[in-house]
Amino acid sequence: MRYAAAIFLATLLVSCGVNYSFSGGSVPAGAKTVSIDLFDARAPLCSPRSAQTFTETLRDLMLAQTPLTLTRKDGDLRYEGSITGFNVQPVAIQANETAALNRLTMSVSVHFTNTVEPKASADITASRFADYNSTQDLSQVEDQLVQDISKQLAQDIFDKTLG
Repeated sequence: MRYAAAIFLATLLVSCGVNYSFSGGSVPAGAKTVSIDLFDARAPLCSPRSAQTFTETLRDLMLAQTPLTLTRKDGDLRYEGSITGFNVQPVAIQANETAALNRLTMSVSVHFTNTVEPKASADITASRFADYNSTQDLSQVEDQLVQDISKQLAQDIFDKTLG
């Protein structure tokens, strides 16, 4: 009886497993690499530097929140796409019909390819914004705004593909 109980417990312990993740993400079993192509700046007002900032932010997030290794091409998980929207609009109109704030909105289109689990591949669009004081010129605050928006967009993409 003791022998049977010991075999049962050993089998139970070996067959059970728990995956812990600090990010809440789930990397497919067998995936070891990720490749993230440089995103294109297709929006009329978007600079190549903004596209570079977004790409680097997405790469940094994947390295920080997954055990995957970044590779130049043909990763087990692949991200490619473009910045499709980069717009400035006035918000918070005051009594004298001037804007107290302007809003920079950035939109991305992402093609995610999962070579380990092809059914999980997807096309994703995401959009985020940040407000800034209308007394400032966009060129003064653009770098910081793009960094802030890129962090939010990268997290959205991570959540939609691996979350």
